Amino acid sequence: MDRSGEPIGRLSDVIARLRGDDYPLVTGLVATVGGREVYVPIEQVGGSDGEALRLTSDRLDLRHFERRPGEVLLKRDVLGHRLIDVGTARLVRAADVELGRRNGERMVVGLDTRRRPPRLLRALLLGRSGPSGADPARFRDWKAFEPLIGHTGSALLRGPFGRIRRLKPAQIADLLEDASKEEETEILGQVHEDPELEADVFEELDEDRASRLLGARTDEEIAEVLSRMRPDDAADAIAELPQNRRQPVIDLLPPGVRTKVLTLMGFNPASAGGLMGVDFLALPSDASVAEAIAAVVTATTLQPEALTSVHAVDGHSRLRGVAKLVTLLQADRQTRLIDVCDTDPMRVGADTDVVDVAVLMTDYNLITIPVVDEHGGIVGLITVDDVLEVTLPDDWRRRETAQPPSDPQLNAPHEMASHEDAGPGHARPGRAQSGDAQSGNAQSGDAQ
Repeated sequence: MDRSGEPIGRLSDVIARLRGDDYPLVTGLVATVGGREVYVPIEQVGGSDGEALRLTSDRLDLRHFERRPGEVLLKRDVLGHRLIDVGTARLVRAADVELGRRNGERMVVGLDTRRRPPRLLRALLLGRSGPSGADPARFRDWKAFEPLIGHTGSALLRGPFGRIRRLKPAQIADLLEDASKEEETEILGQVHEDPELEADVFEELDEDRASRLLGARTDEEIAEVLSRMRPDDAADAIAELPQNRRQPVIDLLPPGVRTKVLTLMGFNPASAGGLMGVDFLALPSDASVAEAIAAVVTATTLQPEALTSVHAVDGHSRLRGVAKLVTLLQADRQTRLIDVCDTDPMRVGADTDVVDVAVLMTDYNLITIPVVDEHGGIVGLITVDDVLEVTLPDDWRRRETAQPPSDPQLNAPHEMASHEDAGPGHARPGRAQSGDAQSGNAQSGDAQ
């Protein structure tokens, strides 16, 4: 309504501007006036009587509203849409949005994912979701979620990788398994900003999905991702590509990665050779324990699972013993490596069946098992996670996973400040019923 109480339009949406890790700032409204969507700066919004919003000015810019980069429309982009609950690494649906106010600025402070969407969008601005008013206990902190807005210009202002960076690669892979095509695109878009994280996520995806997602990219883009993956996972991914794309992608890999991948692709996938990784730590038998520990410290490119053991070899790279990392840490630093090794370690040939590998590792309580050639030379290493992946049921990735205990700081409803205008020292902004806020839009061309 205008200042005199005459109706001039209907509220269509609320505009908020993303600010990285801070709460989104409410900058204006979208109102439908005479069949046209127009922009209303937030500083023109005065009080309300519970049923309508009263403007402080009778003048409006009647040009058609156009969204600007970084602007989120709360109804169009958030309400009823799915977002990531960072605490539980699940996709949930936004049912209601809570606005708060601090230092005269309205901002988005909370989300409710447990109700059906409110029928009246005015609930967003009036701080109530129905006749009985809003229940603050329903809402959780906005910062506990990563919204999937689907608007390129807005996504760019989330901050580096958004809040997805808090999740483990396996959790992001699970999200992708549950995501729609649009959600999948946005999640991958954020993950792509961190190449190492992207490679880790692709390692965790099931083969069909990884193949589909990689297949949609150019050969150069595929090679870029595979070059950061573990060679055994990269070899598996290449094997899932269409035949006519495999060699072009292999040719684009860095020489060192290409050699490892081609070596692994030469083995039967159901054998120890197809299961092993080719990165392991081997030292001369007469090296000292101190040298072995130093080698572990500096082996930053090896996966942590492969560093639970150090392998002693002779001058022809033949395996002479295996020392567990804990044994090395407990031994005298001047002792020879071979003297703290198991000199008759369990090992397998490259053609050993994966089931036999699993049985051996179970029987001997092994975290890793070396793979040797016909001359006893170590050629690879199998870790327990590799064995688990091939021995679990085929649909294990699609099963409901057990959730860890919830973090009460992430999942508890947020506490609201005790008064409307919270000062800088308050951790959370207070709920807003009315008042001005600075506008992030500068529009002109006023019309009566």
